[in-house]
Amino acid sequence: MINLSRRSVVTSAAVAAAFGLTKPLAVFQSAYAETPLEPTTGFYKYKIGDIEVTAIYDGIWRKPHDPAFIKDVTIDETKAALAKAGLTTDFVPIPLTVIVLKIGDRQIMVDAGSGVGQWQANATNLPANMKAAGIDHNKTDTILVSHFHPDHVWGLMEKGTNNAVYPNAELIVNSAEYNFWTEPGRVEKLPEGRRPAGKRIADVFPTWKNWKLVEPGAEVAPGIHIHDAYGHTPGHSVFTVASGKDQLMVSNDIMYLPGLLAPHPEWQGAYDQDGPLAITTRRRIIDRVIADKMQICGAHFPFPGAGTFVKDGSAYAFTPVIQS
Repeated sequence: MINLSRRSVVTSAAVAAAFGLTKPLAVFQSAYAETPLEPTTGFYKYKIGDIEVTAIYDGIWRKPHDPAFIKDVTIDETKAALAKAGLTTDFVPIPLTVIVLKIGDRQIMVDAGSGVGQWQANATNLPANMKAAGIDHNKTDTILVSHFHPDHVWGLMEKGTNNAVYPNAELIVNSAEYNFWTEPGRVEKLPEGRRPAGKRIADVFPTWKNWKLVEPGAEVAPGIHIHDAYGHTPGHSVFTVASGKDQLMVSNDIMYLPGLLAPHPEWQGAYDQDGPLAITTRRRIIDRVIADKMQICGAHFPFPGAGTFVKDGSAYAFTPVIQS
C-alpha cells in the first residue's frame, strides 16, 4: 500500500476509469514519488475496450552501477536522474513485467519473461503470479515476441534442457529480429559478452516449427499490430492494441527505464545495439503515443508497467500508474 499523504496525487478514480482498471490507482504528479521497489500484488488487470490486459510481475534486476551502462554518462549523473525520479540510487532498479491479453477465448502473451531465474536469480515470479491471476499458461495460444534479449525470451525455454515451455503456442516475431539472431555465423560476429546468449538462440530457436515471421504493420491478432522499433535490437518491435476507442502501446524496451530516459531521451544504453537509431525510434514512438493520446506500458516500467508521457521541452515527463 502506498502512503498517499507524502505527495499530492491526481484523483485516482478518473485514472482508473481511463485505464479500465478494477481497482483505484494513485498517479503521482511528481515523477515516481513513492513508487515501491517491488509490488505487494504480483498481477494487475485493466481493460482496453473489450480486451482484458493482465500485467504480471516477473522480478527485478538490482543492477550494480556501471559507468558503461549509459554511454558518456557518469555513475553520478545516473544516480542523480534516479534520485530525481524518486527511485533508489543504491543500484539501477530494472523490473520486468509480462503482459497477457485476453481477446475473446484467445490468450496472448507479449514476451515470456526471463525463465524462472535463468536471467536473474530473483526474477522467478512469473509462474506463481500467472496462477494467482487465474491464468493457465498451458492455454496460451500465441506469444508475441518483441526481441530476443534473455529477459524477454529465456522464459520460452526450460532451464537445462532448452525444451519449449509453450510447444503448442504460435510464436510471432518480426522477421528482421529472427533472421539477425539465427543467421549462420552470427554468433562469431557478436560482441564477446553476447555470444553465450546468441549461441543459445542459434542452437535452439531454429529447431522449433511454431515460429511465424511477420513484417511491420501486420495484424498479428484481432486488434493487435506489430510495428518496427529498431535500434535496441535489429528487429525490436512494439505492438499496438486497439478495441473500440481505446488504444494501448505495448512499448517493450523503447523507453526501458523512464526514470532515466524520459528526461534524457538522448541517452544511449549499453544494451542498445544501435544507439543513435534507438534514440530516433524512442522519440518517434513516444511522440506518437502523446499525439494519439494512447495508453502505454513497458516491460521495465515500474509495476504494473503502465503510465503516461507528456512533452517536457525537448524531453519527456513520465507519470507511472501506481498500485494502491
